[in-house]
Amino acid sequence: MFIRILKPLLLAGLLAGGVVMAAPESAAPSTGEPAPKDMSTAPYNDPNIPPEIIAMAPGVPEIEAKSYLLVDFQSGEELAGINPGMRVEPASITKLMTAYLIYQDLGKGKVKLEDEVLISEKAWKMEGSRMFVELGKKVSFEKLLKGMIIQSGNDAAMALAEHVAGSEEVFVQRMNQTALELGMQDTRYMNVTGWPANDHYTTARDIVRLVEALVNDFPEYYKLYAQKEFSYNNIKQQNRNRLLWRDATVDGLKTGHTESAGYCLVASAKRDNMRLISVVLGTKSEEARANVSQQLLEYGFRTFETHKLYGAGAVLDNVRVWKGETTQVPAGVVDDLFVSIVKGRYDQLKGGIQLDKGIDAPIKRGDELGKVIITDQELGKVVKETPLLALEDVSEGGWWRQVMDGIQKLFAD
Repeated sequence: MFIRILKPLLLAGLLAGGVVMAAPESAAPSTGEPAPKDMSTAPYNDPNIPPEIIAMAPGVPEIEAKSYLLVDFQSGEELAGINPGMRVEPASITKLMTAYLIYQDLGKGKVKLEDEVLISEKAWKMEGSRMFVELGKKVSFEKLLKGMIIQSGNDAAMALAEHVAGSEEVFVQRMNQTALELGMQDTRYMNVTGWPANDHYTTARDIVRLVEALVNDFPEYYKLYAQKEFSYNNIKQQNRNRLLWRDATVDGLKTGHTESAGYCLVASAKRDNMRLISVVLGTKSEEARANVSQQLLEYGFRTFETHKLYGAGAVLDNVRVWKGETTQVPAGVVDDLFVSIVKGRYDQLKGGIQLDKGIDAPIKRGDELGKVIITDQELGKVVKETPLLALEDVSEGGWWRQVMDGIQKLFAD
């Protein structure tokens, strides 16, 4: 393999720190209802595995939580975190997946916002945070969606799931299948609300994957997470995400709380061209989860900047192809490529590509042909790697091309 230097320096990377191992660290307004007290999912974590700490730059605030993660939404870079892969109880953050599936069905036209949903006894009897729907009444799908997102209504979530899938059990099967499709390997759902249950768990890292999919796939519904209050049945309830009142750049997403899970918050904020996602799981109070989430976001915006390196489909090189109908294939990035960098380091970065050896046809668009490698010249370290992808298909050539290229390839290697 060899490295070819990219001439246009449009690249940036992460700096100052990295993933290290260290010793362990030790919903806005409440409805006034007691939190459920079932078992935590902590036993799924191996106590013999040292904690994972992420610090891509100095100055990370001290966060008292079971687990947390700060991510740049556009680049996907993990900027700070502790135990982001630890399996923990998600509480009502579960409803992000419930909503994701509902958005899918709305997009496919299987259900409509104007649908009238009959409230079952199971939905009506739900405990915890509620929208206060009435047994046997019909409620519009749109109102139930707002009740689930803004008020975190367990009754609303149950009514929606039953309407969409026929039963909670069938809906939960879809939740777990979708989690696997999104790469959420450390997530398992047992219900649609986040009520404590054995084998109901997720991780901060998996939650970020879900948030990225939700924002990218359904931007038209994302605005609901910024709505501060919603009234139903003459009962006005506020969004439990206190950051919506504290910071105008915060526009989502979800709180969660049970006695075993602690106080949790997934927050998202956008300033200029940069969006950050913070996931804080297992803090001690409503005030604590808001405070530490705010601290994380401020740290991220203060310390890092985001750069778009190449647009979707940008050609970075033409790669030699053997035994194909053509001898070269354009290679680059299929999607927009972003990188998060520590402020002030951009001029120190250099990009290159590392090609795989002996690339034979057939090739399909999206096949990996090598890597794009970003280095910090001053520090002498690799700060970013991403696959170099084929941007076109290349079919196999005829028998003569196969023979001639086979001979030439022996000498080329």
